[in-house]
Amino acid sequence: MENPQVGWIGAIVIGGLAGWLAEMFMKSDMGILMNIILGIVGAAVANLVLGMFGVVLGGWIGYLIAGFVGACILIALGRMLKRSA
Repeated sequence: MENPQVGWIGAIVIGGLAGWLAEMFMKSDMGILMNIILGIVGAAVANLVLGMFGVVLGGWIGYLIAGFVGACILIALGRMLKRSA
């Protein structure tokens, strides 16, 4: 969200798209609101993790890639926590 090229509305749209792509890739059924949340939070998580390795993704495409990767990570973590509970 620190990227000035992607505003709040853009973050919601791209986050929803990234969450939907992750949902299709991971074969889960979350719903549109959860897709948006996963995409936005996933982008933040992925940017944090990738930033530790010196990788910076910017712009709309970078936000989409980061959101997809982060949402996949969050879905996988959710599945792991669900199995252990």
